[in-house]
Amino acid sequence: QALRKLTASINKSQCIVLFINQIRHKIGVMYGSPETTTGGNALKFYASVRLDIRRTGAIKDRDEVVGNTTRVKVVKNKVAPPFREVIFDIMYGEGISKLGEIIDLGVKAGVVEKSGSWFSYDSQRIGQGRENVRAFLKANPDVAASIEKAVRASTNKIADELLGTPEPDEGQDLEG
Repeated sequence: QALRKLTASINKSQCIVLFINQIRHKIGVMYGSPETTTGGNALKFYASVRLDIRRTGAIKDRDEVVGNTTRVKVVKNKVAPPFREVIFDIMYGEGISKLGEIIDLGVKAGVVEKSGSWFSYDSQRIGQGRENVRAFLKANPDVAASIEKAVRASTNKIADELLGTPEPDEGQDLEG
């Protein structure tokens, strides 16, 4: 009942209400997901966007854990297409790793070449392994900036690849 009364005033004040919940397991579920969130169905119903955020792995610097690889899946979205998924790095004391994104998007755009575990940029090897490349880019911000600039120049290519935008047919009329 509280959410029914809150939605009108939330919409009027143009603010965001963020709920953080935990997952519980239902006992004896044979089919479907045994996971459920606490608090009943009201939050699921009234939410405009629901995200499933999970840690998928640890990022280590030798023996010390320095961050997490995180997967975010859009479970429900009333304001944009749902069921999208993204994987990114969260570094402790730093936040979401921009350098990790530059590396990943650089490989997707073809700006950074990857063969095996070696990464190359502009026909120069910049490191073996993702963490070494991240350290190289942190030490050489000019190289990171030029990779970012090249990635931004090819954003349409990356967006089409990530979003799966269909290519228009040759016989298809583009105006109508």
